[in-house]
Amino acid sequence: MNQAENKLLMMGNEAIARGLVENGCSVATAYPGTPSSEILSSIAMYRRQLGIDMHTQWAVNEKIAFEIAYAGSQAGLRTAVSMKQVGLNVASDPLMSAAYMGCVGGFIIISADDPGPHSSQTEQDSRMLAVMAKIPVLDPDSPGQAKAMVGMAYDLSETFKTPVMLRPTTRVCHSRQDVQPGDIPVSTRQPDFKKDPLRWAATPKFRYQLHLELEAKLADIARQTATAPLLRNPQAGGRQAVVASGVAAAYTAEALNDLGLWERLPFYQVLQPFPLHTDFMKQLLAKHDDVLILEESTGIIEMQLADHRRVRGKLNHVVPRVGELLPEKVERLLADFTGQAVTIPELPPAPGRRPTLCAGCPHRASFFAIKKAAPRGIYTSDIGCYTLGLNLEAVDTVLCMGAAISQAAGFYHAYRNAEKRPDVVATIGDSTFFHAGLPALIDAVNHNVRFVLVILDNRTTAMTGSQPTPATGSGVSGEALVKVDMETLIKGCGVEFLEVGDPYDLANFTAMVKKAVAFSRSHGPAVVIARHPCIIDLSRQGKGTDPVRVTVNDDCDGCGYCLQHFECPALVAVDDGARTAVDPLICTGCGVCLNVCPKGAIVADR
Repeated sequence: MNQAENKLLMMGNEAIARGLVENGCSVATAYPGTPSSEILSSIAMYRRQLGIDMHTQWAVNEKIAFEIAYAGSQAGLRTAVSMKQVGLNVASDPLMSAAYMGCVGGFIIISADDPGPHSSQTEQDSRMLAVMAKIPVLDPDSPGQAKAMVGMAYDLSETFKTPVMLRPTTRVCHSRQDVQPGDIPVSTRQPDFKKDPLRWAATPKFRYQLHLELEAKLADIARQTATAPLLRNPQAGGRQAVVASGVAAAYTAEALNDLGLWERLPFYQVLQPFPLHTDFMKQLLAKHDDVLILEESTGIIEMQLADHRRVRGKLNHVVPRVGELLPEKVERLLADFTGQAVTIPELPPAPGRRPTLCAGCPHRASFFAIKKAAPRGIYTSDIGCYTLGLNLEAVDTVLCMGAAISQAAGFYHAYRNAEKRPDVVATIGDSTFFHAGLPALIDAVNHNVRFVLVILDNRTTAMTGSQPTPATGSGVSGEALVKVDMETLIKGCGVEFLEVGDPYDLANFTAMVKKAVAFSRSHGPAVVIARHPCIIDLSRQGKGTDPVRVTVNDDCDGCGYCLQHFECPALVAVDDGARTAVDPLICTGCGVCLNVCPKGAIVADR
């Protein structure tokens, strides 16, 4: 059979997962976050389908995921941890130390960046943390190359006993390509941790020596042929050249052909942006007087070349510093660089609808209740679907994972001696609470912070694809795990007020939140768990409840209260805004809106 016939259409994250199992990965851990989430779930799929003996785990946060995988590498196994770029911030503490101590078995850190950004707080560049940690980083341009770089990364890691970062971006993670699957080896590696306290538990004096060794490793890695930049069109010559990495390299190849420059403009693809190869830097600047650098999102290659007279890129503002380098941008930059006149059609911006919580989402009811209970409060929130509570004017701040609780404490302390102290209500999801909320809650109890914490417990990690939480009782492959009881944890933190309610029962839930607010004003932190399953997750499982049929009667005068303060997609303005109607194609039948209209115009359809 022709090899091409064996190829499979794979998403980038699936290709990375395939590369890991084909290269003998024994431990794979992660915390879900777009655009990285499908990596671990794809590994688990291959594990089930092919009967692979390996450990796969959704960890409670990225730091813990990193430390579990790293320990496996210390024992001599090939391991990997995956996360999104802001997750690497959470794992940065063990990252810095692991770089000094090195590894035994190959250890790959997959940090999926999100230039744009499409689904992140920042469009930070993980390669900057690789530079800071002093570990090599590989930058794939496509799903196929991402798969191939897994093997390259393991070889590099084991040759130099160092962690290696693989850094795909959103356009690599979520694009699809025909990829050639390889054989799945039977792993013969056995764990064999060799005790060496001077390395694995090094004190500061010995860390200095490890740092010296790390610098020597980087110098050797910068001379490795296997990861050296590639001259993609060796027939081209001239004093100008373009250097690109990551998905920008794929766009560059296409644009050079479109502009008729493939035979004229030398194009170097950098596979390993850090450390940049020493010989390449020397040869590039010796051969070319004018060099354009195309990379996302920061000028990592450009900084290492450090010749601002001959190098054009982000540092001298020739290449945009913000946003993605989309194909049309790359083509325009190449045309300007070579002095070509080019007309690139620009599509007019398409009108869109702002993102909103799903019809029937229990979070919407929770936010509505919070506003009723603390109408002039300060609302701190967190990372997840519920960030969209800002549309409902029930979210005032979103900083990072777990910050809702810490910022609630900060606002309490800021207003502590004010004549009129506002109520403070924090909202956090169940997965985020386990991820980063517990330490902040313990701190709040310790300092007797007077605020309300509403934990939006929809029984899953909804925003990133319905991955399980510690309270779910199942793992990445559906295997049964021990359930962690949220109420016991909260009581163990010292919280005196804890109640659990269903936000679908809006009247009683609102009364519960009001009770919590009253308690917090004079006693200390109060916690309410808003527990109702995610409707999308229920639908995926083929579960659900009997829907409540809802209609709008003639009492509706088009005031828009329900549209503005409840914002359910199933409630729509009709007759030029003169009244509201229910869209039956979108309505999930939750029935919560029956309690929303101040005029009682939303009623059950008998």
